[in-house]
Amino acid sequence: MKRSARTRGRHTRGPSAIPPPPAPAPSARHPAFVIAALIAAGCIASLVSFLLYDTDMWQHLAVGRAIWTLHAIPTRQFWTWPTYGAPDVNASWGFRALIWPLWNAFGVRGLFAWRWVSTLAVFTLLLLAARRMGAAGFAPLFAMVLCALTYRHRSQIRPETLVSVLLAAQILIHETWRARERWFAAGGGGAAGAAPPDPRPWLVLIAWVWANAHISYWIGFAVQGFYLVAAPPARGALSAGWLERAGLHGVRAPIAFLAASLAVSLVNPWGWQALWQPFAYFLYWRHEAVFQSIGELAPLDWSFNLPNLLPLMLAGWAALLIWRARARGSDRVEILMFLTFVPLAIGSQRFTGFLSVAAAPFLARDLDSFVRAAKRGSAPAAIWLEGAIVALACVGVCVPEWRRISTPMGIGIDWRIPPARACDFIVDHDIHGRVFNQFAAGGYMVYRFWPDRSRLPFMDIHQAGTLEDRYYYAWAQQDSSAWRFLDTKYHFDDVLLFTRQSADDSLIDWIGADTTRWALVESDDAASLFLRRDGRDASLAERWRYRVLPAGHAAWYPRLAAAIADAAKRHTLEAEFARAADSSPVNSRALTGLALLADADGREAEARALLNRAIRANPKEADVHRYLAELDLAGGDARGALSNLARERALSGESAELDAEVGRAWQRSGNAARARESYERALRLDPSQGAPRDSLARLGGGP
Repeated sequence: MKRSARTRGRHTRGPSAIPPPPAPAPSARHPAFVIAALIAAGCIASLVSFLLYDTDMWQHLAVGRAIWTLHAIPTRQFWTWPTYGAPDVNASWGFRALIWPLWNAFGVRGLFAWRWVSTLAVFTLLLLAARRMGAAGFAPLFAMVLCALTYRHRSQIRPETLVSVLLAAQILIHETWRARERWFAAGGGGAAGAAPPDPRPWLVLIAWVWANAHISYWIGFAVQGFYLVAAPPARGALSAGWLERAGLHGVRAPIAFLAASLAVSLVNPWGWQALWQPFAYFLYWRHEAVFQSIGELAPLDWSFNLPNLLPLMLAGWAALLIWRARARGSDRVEILMFLTFVPLAIGSQRFTGFLSVAAAPFLARDLDSFVRAAKRGSAPAAIWLEGAIVALACVGVCVPEWRRISTPMGIGIDWRIPPARACDFIVDHDIHGRVFNQFAAGGYMVYRFWPDRSRLPFMDIHQAGTLEDRYYYAWAQQDSSAWRFLDTKYHFDDVLLFTRQSADDSLIDWIGADTTRWALVESDDAASLFLRRDGRDASLAERWRYRVLPAGHAAWYPRLAAAIADAAKRHTLEAEFARAADSSPVNSRALTGLALLADADGREAEARALLNRAIRANPKEADVHRYLAELDLAGGDARGALSNLARERALSGESAELDAEVGRAWQRSGNAARARESYERALRLDPSQGAPRDSLARLGGGP
């Protein structure tokens, strides 16, 4: 006999096989739930309590200040000198106008207050959405913290922090509507007047704010479309609503809201041009070399996202989505969310924050359903135990992110990133003219110098410039002929570059080596400033130039080696390192150089003190802990060397050289087995290494 369509494909059981009902969920007012929720909220707030380092923040503040100063929204390019006065579409003006008063009135505390309030608002709205979807246990609290681990890396002072609130609110509105539909379907209320209010008109306001806050406005339309596709048929009990009286019911109502949202999005200072920007990026800009060099636009870095458990979150969401589809039926909205936001985040890291927001309520609901189904009943006394377990789990998963070296915890700004001291030098010495800069430094320069047109950057955080300039700018970092083309075209008066170089950036090396044209006059961990020796500031260049201080990485070790071998050169380089260290509080590079020269002179105690100063100036400075380990080994402290090498590994990652050093330390401590293991790992990483091979031979082992 054939089974009915309703039961076909399902395994039916007799009455004795029916499982007990799922465990009851605790009330939101239960003390155990309140305590667990407060701990989860504290974890989420703490996750976004790390030093601000994003360079884009400064231009957001600068444009916000301009809006409040001019009492108008700038529609012209006032931020860079080559394209000054050209039309400029500033889709993020709403966020910038919002954030400036907080910074102006409260400084850093105002910015952190925004981070805390916006982040907690996002996950509170998402938790409410999950509860509208039926999640009522402790598990959703853990899901919120798990998603916040990934969200934290997009929690700098950026427009995404505002639009994430909008996205979360939009999901809550849609889920409130779906809950309302389920309520009617179950025969709730009786009279239409008792129905919960329709929240969907708020979607139109969200769309307008979003279009005036960030180019990601299209995500809001996509989410509206997902819920439109999954919209249930119209309920007869809805006929008394104002939408139904206007003829907007069933599928027609979501379409009407979508159309109204699109129409109101055109109400911005640039009209359709603002809405065209994300499509222009997808069709044209993303193919340009300058945009391909932006880290956040690159595909997802899985190794970076291991501590925040993003792979676990994605795998867990996929598994729970499949489980729910098999156990209770699929949710088309959830499937569309998964199929949209997961590929977006994998393809471009800038979408990881949106992924966290989109995933959180569905992951929370599915995890809650799974846990409650698995428990199959629970004694009331177990509620406190369950709350304690979830609270501890929330704290436990945060520990790796709290300890992440690249995002040190604290309320403040990481001044090792913006070119503050270089800009101080420009102000102190009244320098004006055509500057060349890397675009990431442009935001801080706009913040420091606007509206002084004679000090504005060459390129800002939005890569403003002509197609030709963007092309040659991108290649100037890797091709000296591209740099010469730009310099010939504009005849720059000064050059401001980040001192830290990426692997494919050689521009600072070329300019530093070109001592006939350029003079290095200021350098710290953040930025280096060069003046043209035959330009308008030639006298300043001659007076303040460093003669032997290495500008880029290529000259660093050769200059040190020459100074170590020659006492006269050592004295000159030591004096310039000392000047650089005194000129900026964030100059661990100069302090490290001083330490190496002191060690070469046999002043080991002074070298150790200087290295410790370098660590305090910049805990993320590479190689400093390795140098300390070498001093430890020279002094017979193998355990101290191992401790410093472990810190170096956390900073710099795996390398054959580092493993060889670790092997030496283990060998000095008398642990031949661990030494052999480290030497073998070094050879696996780089078989050409001779030192670990020789050390293994002396230990009686082979590669």
